[in-house]
Amino acid sequence: MTPRYEVVLQTGLRVPMRDGVELATDVYRPSGSPDKLSSILIRTKYGKADYRLPEPSKPVAMMFAAQGYAVVVQELRGLFDSGGHFALLEHDAKDGYDTLSWIASQPWSTERVGTYGCSALGITQVLTAQLCHPAHRCAIVEGAGGAMSGDRQRLGDLRLCGSRLGGALELSMWVPHFHQSHGKDRSRPQPKTDEEYKRALGTLPVIDMLKSIGSPPTDWEDWVSRDPGDPWFDRFGFLHEDSTIDIPALFVNSWYDVGAADALHQRRVFSSRAASPAAREHQHIILSPATHCGTTSLEAPTVVGERELGDARLDCWQIYLDWFDCWLKEQPDRIERMPRVQYYVMGRNEWRAASEFPPAGVELQRWFLRSGGNANTRLGNGTLDIHPRPGGERADVFAYDPGNPVPFPGVQGGNSRGTTLGARDYQEIELRQDVLCFTSEILGEGVEVTGFVKAVLFVSSSSPDTDFVARLLDVHPDERAYDIVDGILRVRYREGFDRKVMMKPGEIYRIEIDLDATSNWFPPGHRIRLEISSSSFPRFDRNLNTGGNNWDETEWEVAHNTVHHSAEFPSYVLLPIAGK
Repeated sequence: MTPRYEVVLQTGLRVPMRDGVELATDVYRPSGSPDKLSSILIRTKYGKADYRLPEPSKPVAMMFAAQGYAVVVQELRGLFDSGGHFALLEHDAKDGYDTLSWIASQPWSTERVGTYGCSALGITQVLTAQLCHPAHRCAIVEGAGGAMSGDRQRLGDLRLCGSRLGGALELSMWVPHFHQSHGKDRSRPQPKTDEEYKRALGTLPVIDMLKSIGSPPTDWEDWVSRDPGDPWFDRFGFLHEDSTIDIPALFVNSWYDVGAADALHQRRVFSSRAASPAAREHQHIILSPATHCGTTSLEAPTVVGERELGDARLDCWQIYLDWFDCWLKEQPDRIERMPRVQYYVMGRNEWRAASEFPPAGVELQRWFLRSGGNANTRLGNGTLDIHPRPGGERADVFAYDPGNPVPFPGVQGGNSRGTTLGARDYQEIELRQDVLCFTSEILGEGVEVTGFVKAVLFVSSSSPDTDFVARLLDVHPDERAYDIVDGILRVRYREGFDRKVMMKPGEIYRIEIDLDATSNWFPPGHRIRLEISSSSFPRFDRNLNTGGNNWDETEWEVAHNTVHHSAEFPSYVLLPIAGK
């Protein structure tokens, strides 16, 4: 993108909040531009130094300023040079609102402000958007999984309280984040090595994990010791089903991030709860095959984890500039051809456009789990079939030992972000006896799965509580088995995340596991596989099978878990099959 202006940086600014706390702020402005400028606000908990001249590691502020915008970069309350005390998410919405007021009051401002950012920088936009500041005209929200509270009765593919999926705690993502970015004493501890994080993630009780690596004081203990339906989480202002929104937004997420379904649900609420036609009609989304915050940096060939996915590059920065020009500079022609939905079909390795997601023509199809009672390992006799079993069939049993959980290969001990590393080959893991594999016949014709995936299982256990993990995989002719999408349910929450209902040993229960959203083409010669286990560690915390709190326990029980599949108990995976 060719710069149109030289950029001047004004640093050391202190922006006052309503309670008198001042937040450290930088302003990037184009030199020689007209007096009045539209603005782009970036509020960060990772520090503003990375955006600065002369060689910023994050060039986005410089880039937008060189296109004629004032770019305001601000450090969140209690972090780096900002005043006040850091409390995770508690002040984000009101501080964002007050900063918008400050920008609108500046003599150089047109009073038209857009917001931008990924991950935590995306979440703070979603929280602020609900306050409907008149100067807040649009947003680009990237990788903001966890910004919505969801339906506490049901919506298992949504991250409740920002940190739980299906009632389980996403350990490998949150331990590094709390350690590095959530300290209450302004300390910025150095990231631990993968081996140090791995040891921390193995610590019991869960509540002591951060203490085990010498982390500064954080809100960790409060977050992990509460149930996902606890009203305590209401203080953070998460997006909910009856929020009011009055801005057009461009959501950006990816199939190997931690929340494509989160982004789709956020977009749905932004549209359904819109206070104006512009907000209702202009909620757009881009769904790439990248990992967390990786859509703008995709390369050719595109390799995500261990999986080659063609050339998925998009000219993201031009798309983003067009978006801001439309809403901040009153140039609606810049987005006239922008689809409401752009998504990448993995396997076919092509971009598609649609007006909604799932797109028109998708039909939900049940693929039933079947076996001769020995679906353990990929070498067992588990099959996946569109035809249900007409009569009785032996159930599949496995022992889940929290002392030897099924490993999650996407994060081994954590990485710099604590997020997933993309597709991995599960061949070796599928040789474990505590992993059930249900695999289709070799496909004679290709199958495209585009939409939300769900597993409906009939299960029983020897324990009062346990977890079930479901994972959809693409099995190649050479037996490579790449993960596509997965999900988990802590069974005590099968009737809703606002209540705990334990199991009775041996009694059969129907459960639903939401596996997020995806778009994947299974070519001829490939097979579709559904894995069932009771752990995926360290991505999720281990259920210790006792029926206790889990977060304060150090002892566990081995659970003998059963998946039933018969005419009476027809377990299946619900696949959104796109038309040919």
